[in-house]
Amino acid sequence: MKQAYFLTGTDTGIGKTFVTCALLHRARQLGLSAVGLKPVAAGTDAAGRNDDVEAIRAASSLQLPPAIVNPYCFAAAIAPHLAAAEEGRSIAFAPIAAACLQARDAADIVIVEGVGGFRVPLGPTGDSADLTVALGLPVIFVVGMRLGCLNHALLTVEAIAARDLKLAGWVANRIDPEMARFESNLQTLQELLPAPLLGVVPHAPAGGPAGAASALNLPGAARRG
Repeated sequence: MKQAYFLTGTDTGIGKTFVTCALLHRARQLGLSAVGLKPVAAGTDAAGRNDDVEAIRAASSLQLPPAIVNPYCFAAAIAPHLAAAEEGRSIAFAPIAAACLQARDAADIVIVEGVGGFRVPLGPTGDSADLTVALGLPVIFVVGMRLGCLNHALLTVEAIAARDLKLAGWVANRIDPEMARFESNLQTLQELLPAPLLGVVPHAPAGGPAGAASALNLPGAARRG
């Protein structure tokens, strides 16, 4: 079983990295080798480390070279095209595609996490949606469950479909435990999104991403609700 997916979400700060790590743990529970990539990251600590990249490396079953896991890392925690410009650098898709191929050769499951939402600008080469097309990967979509997520989810899925990309599945992440009418909103999404629900991640689950893994299915193991 050799599968790779591009993971995106309704916005920034909705738990993409958390879900990426949980899916990697789920793959490992199933006896599969699993690697996560974060091709573009912005925001580092004093040692030059990015929290999302470190979390993904920790959740992966194989330790690949940093240049494969994270080809582009910028110091400022701002939009990546702005961070790249400030450092006099540019984001090219070819190194990311090469890193993805190397990861796919090494692992059964590869999850490539995007940055921000689906159409975040990356610079002259294009945006995150263009990167997904260049990689040619099916998409896993994380919906941050909060007020406004229905509109964000439907617009994002529309953008994915407009690029003839396959939506392999979606995850409902309970980032707002006080969200009104959660179950009704979840049902609405199940009725309107043209892909299977891979699982509902509870708010602040015990054990972090490893603890949330049991709430998720990998694409192909879930049926549309």
